[in-house]
Amino acid sequence: MSRLVLVLGDQLSLSLSALRHADPTRDIVVMAEVADETTYVHHHPKKIALVLASMRQFADALREAGWDVRYSQLDDTHNAGSIVGELLRRAEETGASEVLVTEPGEWRLITHLRHAPIKTHILPDDRFIASHQEFEAWAKGRKQLRMEYFYREMRRKTGLLMDGDAPVGGKWNFDHENRKPAPDAVAFDGPKRFAPDAVVAAVLALVERRFAPHFGTLHPFWFATTRAQALAALDHFVSNALPLFGDYQDAMLADNRFLYHSVISAYINIGLLDPLEVCQKVENAYEKGAVPINAAEGFIRQIIGWREYMRGIYFLEGPEYPTRNALGHKRDLPALFWGAETQMRCLDKTVGQTRDEAYAHHIQRLMITGNFALLAGIDPGQVHEWYLAVYMDAFEWVEAPNTVGMSQFADGGIIASKPYVSSGAYINRMSDYCEGCAYSVSKKTGEGACPFNLLYWHFLDRHRDRFSGNARMGNMYRTWDRMDAEKRETVIAEAEDFLRRLDTGAQV
Repeated sequence: MSRLVLVLGDQLSLSLSALRHADPTRDIVVMAEVADETTYVHHHPKKIALVLASMRQFADALREAGWDVRYSQLDDTHNAGSIVGELLRRAEETGASEVLVTEPGEWRLITHLRHAPIKTHILPDDRFIASHQEFEAWAKGRKQLRMEYFYREMRRKTGLLMDGDAPVGGKWNFDHENRKPAPDAVAFDGPKRFAPDAVVAAVLALVERRFAPHFGTLHPFWFATTRAQALAALDHFVSNALPLFGDYQDAMLADNRFLYHSVISAYINIGLLDPLEVCQKVENAYEKGAVPINAAEGFIRQIIGWREYMRGIYFLEGPEYPTRNALGHKRDLPALFWGAETQMRCLDKTVGQTRDEAYAHHIQRLMITGNFALLAGIDPGQVHEWYLAVYMDAFEWVEAPNTVGMSQFADGGIIASKPYVSSGAYINRMSDYCEGCAYSVSKKTGEGACPFNLLYWHFLDRHRDRFSGNARMGNMYRTWDRMDAEKRETVIAEAEDFLRRLDTGAQV
């Protein structure tokens, strides 16, 4: 008897374990665009379009490879509206009584499948370098689960940038060379762009019709939706941007949204690119002398280090991890995150870029929107759902640990040894956002003082009991304590006035 082989929208890989364990001569692939998956958070229209268009292209590739594919489009009359509902509909249609599926990347969907009223075999997702068991074994008995040490294990396992048992270049990490401030000019014209074909055009029309109220601009849409296009985008980055990626990976420019970044994370996360093949291509460019070690190592670390580590934490900590709120932050997400006008140029530019591109790079997410949310005491659950909704590469297994753990410190320090907070000085050093801003980054108090300067000290003051004993934060508290008492009172009063205005919806 035939079985159903479920392929999800972020599993668009011919090497998928569910496909490898199936028989194309008798088993039937099920792919479904369903309302539940497009609306459990209000995903950015570009993200919805990328996933649906790539699914349709992948279904065609499977048919060409000889598979029987039963594909449900979002507007199909009989579409059940959920993954489990579509499985049951296809089981009745075909007589299949079992389902093969590669493990989803969200506890929400894993739970749905585990409780489905049809026998479902959930197979490991071995597109990742570390299995759940390997990560658990690494984590067992450790007081601190620091990414750097896990990353070294991944380097040893893959052999990437290794010289025997030693790291190439004599160091595991060249991050100190990757913190240059924004350059005066960028000699890269951005990620490779693709004109929509007929498949993509049909999806864009659907998304425009169904999801117009969602936050985000749909057009122009220029992303890769096939493996061939994704490989071309990777080649374009490695040849033209990777040599300077390392130097400027933390930099931010108001009028250049991509700098030397690859913008391929979404392609990796939905399965069009394999993470190991990406890293091997980068390593090969280094070995040929085309890129420096700091660029190659910095990029590889993001994939086999941070990406793998985040997945490990997500599954190790369990389904309730995204709901954690160790600092007790309860402020509602302000309207400026959804595009309301703000005088803070850094937030205005970052949110505007997010709206238009469904993209912002890691420092914009961590030190602009994330930093502001943490300083302002915004509910981390709302911050998590915002990141999950607005970014094209955001899938919960990778987004939740980055947001809840690294960005908002809501997991109490599992990922980060201290909160990632800063005053306006860091933003000014790493970007040109402060130029022309209505606020002055050099002003600590008084009219026109940068809100980041006020909120930074307010955050430290209100969480003193938790962080004053943190070895990495001692200097911050000593600086605060050396301030004149009257100045400290002024900082707190002005920060609280700013937060009151934020809460009332006034423009800030």
